[in-house]
Amino acid sequence: MTSTISSTSVSPTARQVWNRGRGLLIALVILLMAGIAMAALRSGDQHGRLDPRSADAHGSRAAAELLKNSGVSVDVVTTLDEATAATGPDTTLLVTNPDLLTHHQQRSLHDATAPSGGRTVLLGAGPPSVDILAPGVRTDTPAPVSARAPRCSLTAADRAGTVDLGGERYVTDAPGADSCYPSDGLPTLLKVAATDAAPDTDAGDTVLLGSPALLYNERLDKQGNASLALQLLGSRPHLVWYLPSLGDASASDSGDSGFLDLIPSGWLWGTFQLFLAAVLAALWRARRLGPLVAERLPVAIRASESTEGRARLYRNANARDHAGAVLRSATRDRLALLLGVPPAGAHSPETLVPAVSARLQDTPQDLRTLLFGPAPADDTALIRLADQLDALEREVRTS
Repeated sequence: MTSTISSTSVSPTARQVWNRGRGLLIALVILLMAGIAMAALRSGDQHGRLDPRSADAHGSRAAAELLKNSGVSVDVVTTLDEATAATGPDTTLLVTNPDLLTHHQQRSLHDATAPSGGRTVLLGAGPPSVDILAPGVRTDTPAPVSARAPRCSLTAADRAGTVDLGGERYVTDAPGADSCYPSDGLPTLLKVAATDAAPDTDAGDTVLLGSPALLYNERLDKQGNASLALQLLGSRPHLVWYLPSLGDASASDSGDSGFLDLIPSGWLWGTFQLFLAAVLAALWRARRLGPLVAERLPVAIRASESTEGRARLYRNANARDHAGAVLRSATRDRLALLLGVPPAGAHSPETLVPAVSARLQDTPQDLRTLLFGPAPADDTALIRLADQLDALEREVRTS
């Protein structure tokens, strides 16, 4: 076939693409705006969380000021090197988010604090960090934060009385550990003594608080929160307030952790579940496996209805070029059958046009243009083309 169709109007136009995809696009925009709005609403509460310089509800400026008024110097650090360099027997190191540290950072921190003879306070240390920073301690199901009684012999807890605690619950077999503020029998405050302090220093200790809630500005004046905070953080003359940062260069110096190690296990498990759901959905949607099987239609559809339906589709898509090509192709097939032209030559003007001319020697029409000409320019030209093709086929049949 030597004729070509310069344009294919059955291809979707820009308006059709927009009509089909605007629903998904609008949904994505709404989802994006909702995410931005939620992030903006939550950012105010999380800004300066546990930062001793922040006066926000979740900041800890009030606790830091009370400690300074009690003669305790407070230094804020954001890198592991600064935190480890400040350890010593006269120093309390407060780690606000131990779970944010990589395993390499946790090991380096423990190696620096364990023999120092000072105190290390871990806020909300969970399974990702407690095994390294507090060997011999395990966690259990977290408990909600609420007012709890000490129920232990720790002097600081006995003086503070009831405080707002909860969060992680701890289990240990270490001898001499102080277990306070229990929830269902498991403590939310645990103090364990260091076992590998330097020979020339006093043994330090590690204090684990299941939740940092009592250090928040909005909670410090409630219950005995301020008293417990002052006693735990003010036992040494110097307090190092460590705010772990994702931008700390030491987080990438481990050498034994890859990209997957930095992703929380919950995200990996969630990704696997989504992948499994996608596979099951694909298998569910692909029920028809193997070759297609011809099935008898439940009703008979008249050819005129099929023709009319297809014609309406062409009209809605303004596919005059495609409709004209279909009319010409069908006419050429039928003419080739009537004239005895091989099917391979039905769409070759050098073969079909001479055969038609030999049958209709006195036809005034330009057969090449009629059978292989350009696409109709408008609907009127398309109707004229259909009439001319029909008349030509009728003449060949009756000649």
